[in-house]
Amino acid sequence: MNIATQRTSRRLASLVVVSCLAWLMLLAAPALAGTRVWLDRSEVDEGETVTLNIETDQAGIAPDLAPLEADFDVGTPYRNERPGAGTLFGVRLLPRRSGTLQVPALRVGGDRTQARVLRVLPARQVPRGDVFVESSVDDATPWVQQSVGLVVRLYYASSLLSGELVQEAPEGASLQRVGDDVTGQRRIGARDYRFVERRFLLVPERSGTLRVPAPRFRGKAAPRFFDDFFGNDRSLAAEGEVRELEVRAQPAGAPQPWLPLHDLRLRYLQPPVTARAGEAVEVVMEAQADGATEAQLSAIPVPQVDGAQVFAERAEVSERFVDGRPQLTVVRRFAVVPLQPGLLVVPGASMSWWDAADGKPQLARLADLRLDVAAATAQPTAPANATGSTPAAGDTGTVPLSMASDVGAGGATAATPWRWLSLLLAVLWLATLAWALRLRTRWKRHRRRRRAPPRPGTAAPTADALRRALDADSFDEAVRLLQAMARPPAADLDEVIARLADPAQQDALQVMRQSLWAGEGDPARARLGLRAAFRHGPRWHGEAPVADSMPLPPLYPPRQDR
Repeated sequence: MNIATQRTSRRLASLVVVSCLAWLMLLAAPALAGTRVWLDRSEVDEGETVTLNIETDQAGIAPDLAPLEADFDVGTPYRNERPGAGTLFGVRLLPRRSGTLQVPALRVGGDRTQARVLRVLPARQVPRGDVFVESSVDDATPWVQQSVGLVVRLYYASSLLSGELVQEAPEGASLQRVGDDVTGQRRIGARDYRFVERRFLLVPERSGTLRVPAPRFRGKAAPRFFDDFFGNDRSLAAEGEVRELEVRAQPAGAPQPWLPLHDLRLRYLQPPVTARAGEAVEVVMEAQADGATEAQLSAIPVPQVDGAQVFAERAEVSERFVDGRPQLTVVRRFAVVPLQPGLLVVPGASMSWWDAADGKPQLARLADLRLDVAAATAQPTAPANATGSTPAAGDTGTVPLSMASDVGAGGATAATPWRWLSLLLAVLWLATLAWALRLRTRWKRHRRRRRAPPRPGTAAPTADALRRALDADSFDEAVRLLQAMARPPAADLDEVIARLADPAQQDALQVMRQSLWAGEGDPARARLGLRAAFRHGPRWHGEAPVADSMPLPPLYPPRQDR
């Protein structure tokens, strides 16, 4: 091989390596790209502020907020950088008039957000004191096991030195605080108030009338100039109203698993249209549930594809509280490897749910995905012999060493190094691709572990945490802990029951589920059975049995149900 040929080979090799690296960098980038926008509530009173949230995966950009100034007083925006998860922008808006206002579409780098509608009610003229408490629920007639958003607001006209806002859990339901407190300001009548908004997730465990205790506030106002001199009392107290919810029982013949929601939508994210036999193509599905939590919504099912292998990744879950109600987004990625060329049909996912507003079963379904699968990349063919003919059977097809010096640059032997070089580059490219895919999977798992927010009020998934959940928390929380304690983690309650080795523990879970969701039995008695069955933690298949004794007596005796 002469010098010119060697230089050409090096340039070609460099070009192939650079192209492969660029392709791998594109492959490692997240498949979900785009910008989202939402308001923390869709209805406010005149004089009340609302928060606009903008989430984008574009780096180093900021939204153009100038179009908002037509109908809103725009506050100072804040920015939250989340490594590997994009950037979240937030800005406080104060409507300039009542009525139906439109939050216009905003430009964010190369994207444009969707417009949002905000209803602004006329300002209330009811006189209030220095401090008062209000509460509201997003649904006064929920179904059993339906997630209900409970919002408690503390209004105060004078500065607070200290205080405590309490919302007790009702009997027959679980109550969990969601997110951080939200602050704002509002004009009521002729007086300006500041407020603190606290959000809760209420899940009824049985049908019937559910009484939600009144929220209470006790605190002290900040001292003014003459308060200490004249001995004025700076104590403040306020109490809201008791709310009653009429919880409806699960109807006969409802789809299972029981999933009461306000809405459920499925969609593809950047669906592919072509594929190649033997090569993986990524299919990404997203589920958006209005009124569900992670513990209620199971993962998107794995499609069964004829003529292909399917490898599923763990679902990526994000929760937020919008307009007084929980919103859940589940993204799941599947690697589909076609086995042969031709038309490949990937069945669309389907999920049954119960329409909480209309009171009827619904089915969310994706259309089938049709891929045009091309044939696999052709393998290098055997080289021709010196006469240009294909080697016969038994012929190795190689050129003898004595003939190598006689064959010119334009002969068949001159092309042999190129074939070997191409084969070597193909092997290196495939090895680099496999290494990059493995590194990408490990990086995404690490990113999900860093992004997963801790659940408020929960502990590590241990036997002690499970006992505490069975004593004080909801059945959903106990199921979530059991899913996390399984190795590998279980997808839902049915998988937890199937993987338990103790029949008593399986029966206790079934009894609790029947008493809560089917109305068969007493939930309090079923909870006692759960505590007894899981006194020493769950027993999984393949684990050694735990001795029926404790190293030390419990620090606190188990609490008895009233």
